[in-house]
Parts: sequence; structure tokens; C-alpha cells
Amino acid sequence: MSTPLEDAMDTLIRIFHHYSGKEGDRYKLSKGELKELLTSELTDFLSGQKDPFLVDKIMKDLDSNKDNEVDFNEFVILVAALTVACNDFFEEQLKKEEF
Repeated sequence: MSTPLEDAMDTLIRIFHHYSGKEGDRYKLSKGELKELLTSELTDFLSGQKDPFLVDKIMKDLDSNKDNEVDFNEFVILVAALTVACNDFFEEQLKKEEF
């Protein structure tokens, strides 16, 4: 039986590969695949966003090797950054509740 952290890691891998490879390299996300992943899997994070170039900006920031695709390592950086931001927000809310 796997642990919750192992399950979370498995989920990240499965989600990435569910969207990757529909266009081009099957081990990378094209801009279209990244947009589909973001809109399907991170709806709460994107719901308040009105920037029509948001996916372009995320793609540019993540694509460290400039191949116009996002590989798994680059994807994990996005997930980690969002997780850190959520944790920071959670901690700030806890601090506000203490006062």
C-alpha cells in the first residue's frame, strides 16, 4: 500500500502524461497541451485570471531550454511553485486568525 505522498507523486506523473504527446513529442507538453492541462486541472487557480496571454507567459517562464515545449521537470517546477504559493497563503490566513 502506498503512502499519500507516493500517491501524490503518481498523480503528478499520470496527469502530465495524460496531456502530453497529443501533439508532437509524447514526453512533453506543447502550448496547447499545457493550456488544456491548466484549464482542466487547475481551474481554481485560473478562474480569476483575465489575462489572455497567461498561458504564453507561463510557457515562456517554464520552458527553460527554449524548445517551445514543457517537459516533466519544467512541469514539476510549476506545480512546486504553485504549492509554495498556496502554503504561503495558508500560513498568512492562519496568522490573521490568531489575532
